[in-house]
Amino acid sequence: MQLSASPYEERLTAPRSWWLLCLLVGVAMALVLVPFGTLPLLGGLVGGTAASAVVASSYGSIRIRVVGDSLIAGEAKIPVSALGEAQVLDQEDARAWRTYKANPRAFMLLRAYIPTALKVEVTDPEDPTPYLYLSTREPERLAAAIKTARAEG
Repeated sequence: MQLSASPYEERLTAPRSWWLLCLLVGVAMALVLVPFGTLPLLGGLVGGTAASAVVASSYGSIRIRVVGDSLIAGEAKIPVSALGEAQVLDQEDARAWRTYKANPRAFMLLRAYIPTALKVEVTDPEDPTPYLYLSTREPERLAAAIKTARAEG
């Protein structure tokens, strides 16, 4: 597998406010355990915070990569030769394509906390997926990486 001259990688990390919410979940757990004493209170604080942080971290650990001749979005791996035109979606267009314009057969890698996205047509006639919807903070850069990988392939 040949590596692309301009590979792309993005991790769709959870927003900073979610980490504050993790601490608040820990505080809530501690408050629930106040009647049982100091040790359970501390256990609730640490355990609640840690458990919610694991959930937030795993939700935000998804990656989008263009490596060689493939687009890897989460667990999906698609050859760039099977991809057509990429359309950069601003906040308004992205909302439309993930709601009322969405096709139920489309591959949707979306994160509500990321306002922009990239819509990439799937040109493989054997693939029933009409397009990929990819939440990304850098849709122009991702589109350019896909175009570069397709030209190199």
